[in-house]
Amino acid sequence: MATRRRKATAAEVRALAHPLRLRIIRALYDGPASNKELAGRLHEDPATVFYHVRTLTKTGFLKRAGTRPGARGSVEKLYASTGKSWRISVDSGLPARGGVSQAMLDAFLAELRDAGPDSIVGTARLALVLSRERVGELQSRIEALLDEFADTYDDGGERVAVFYALHRRA
Repeated sequence: MATRRRKATAAEVRALAHPLRLRIIRALYDGPASNKELAGRLHEDPATVFYHVRTLTKTGFLKRAGTRPGARGSVEKLYASTGKSWRISVDSGLPARGGVSQAMLDAFLAELRDAGPDSIVGTARLALVLSRERVGELQSRIEALLDEFADTYDDGGERVAVFYALHRRA
């Protein structure tokens, strides 16, 4: 595990244990948006999205990113991702940890459905038999590679998402 990650608090784990919250965080990686814009992008009711935006703001995963004029003289509040979700570890044995893993999978599948079947750049699937130490080594090396790419931003680059899961087989 990368040393820059800290263990998530119970409140942070609970906040990440919902697929819509993870989709909101991911949608805001592309830049600030209003609640109305998020609801439209995610095909969700604005009140539902706002409930989750408040939870994510309260736990530090989102931040206010200014305002702008809205329809009929209203003022739209903008929100942005803080990047915090990548800097914490939910592997701390907290009760909702399994819920976060399932939420990640559900969010990824929803994003993939929204992007369409032609959006897939590559996939890989592999069954292994490894000692506990080698499993830890594999996990550390993959996470180090993901950390390396997470710290870069290519102007004008292609927007891609990565879903990584390592699980024990039945």
